[in-house]
Amino acid sequence: MRIIFMGTPDFAVPSLDILIQNGYNIVGVITATDKRGGRGNKKILESGVKKYAKEKGLNILQPPNLKAPEFVEELRALKADLQIVVAFRMLPRVVWDMPPMGTFNLHGSLLPKFRGAAPINWAIMRNEAETGLTTFFLKQKIDTGNMLFQAKLPIGENETAGELHDRMMILGADLTLKTIRAIENNDYTTKVQDESLVSHASKIFHNTCQVDFDQSTLTVHNFIRGLSPYPTAWTMLNDKKLKLFRTLKEIVEHDHEAGSFHSNNKNSIKIATKDGYVQILELQLQGRKRMKVKDFLNGFKF
Repeated sequence: MRIIFMGTPDFAVPSLDILIQNGYNIVGVITATDKRGGRGNKKILESGVKKYAKEKGLNILQPPNLKAPEFVEELRALKADLQIVVAFRMLPRVVWDMPPMGTFNLHGSLLPKFRGAAPINWAIMRNEAETGLTTFFLKQKIDTGNMLFQAKLPIGENETAGELHDRMMILGADLTLKTIRAIENNDYTTKVQDESLVSHASKIFHNTCQVDFDQSTLTVHNFIRGLSPYPTAWTMLNDKKLKLFRTLKEIVEHDHEAGSFHSNNKNSIKIATKDGYVQILELQLQGRKRMKVKDFLNGFKF
């Protein structure tokens, strides 16, 4: 088979790597255009997928416009039998409908739950006990196509989105390989998604990541770990932004105002919630590095 792989972030790299390791013929890798970053925007930032593809000497395409006629013709010239999409942007029909064996996507949830851009974050914030990954054939409407395979995994009660992401990208690679083998051997049946079970995982923006502590301890705890390490939950401390990365729950009656800070100035910071406290384990005050609470309190006193 002639295969085109589409992906951008580090999450997609293990899926591409497992195909290379198993001898599949990757005739093209489509990834995001390079960006500028770093101090003074002088550094060229390449996607995780591009870095990997360069190491392996693969054919890389970085179209700014997926509908551009010159890109469509370039894609058609590669004569792919199958396209695989992992953590890439929405494709126009002219692209996903091109290969004779179809285009399948790896999505970071158990579809039809958590359709959308941030399924890992929302699964944690919604207090799910398990999540998983789904491969499905693309259709015009995002994350709605007929499903091929799924793989499940549990979510730890204190696990962050970053930790879950790293476990899922390895499991996702295995599921990608399983799916491509099934398609190669024409040994699969698809399943239509049950629309009555749909939930959504919309894109998360920094300005919506401020913590509302006037909620249950569980809700606050899940919100913080579901946004860690990125885009990161935050609150204010002495007119500076305080990012929160890791917490523990402490459910106990108290008469403190929600959002108030409580510290022994040695090794403990707690923030009051509606029915208890969240114990802060890792944080970052504006202008300083991310650190553990004990280290933070070496240079800051309440």
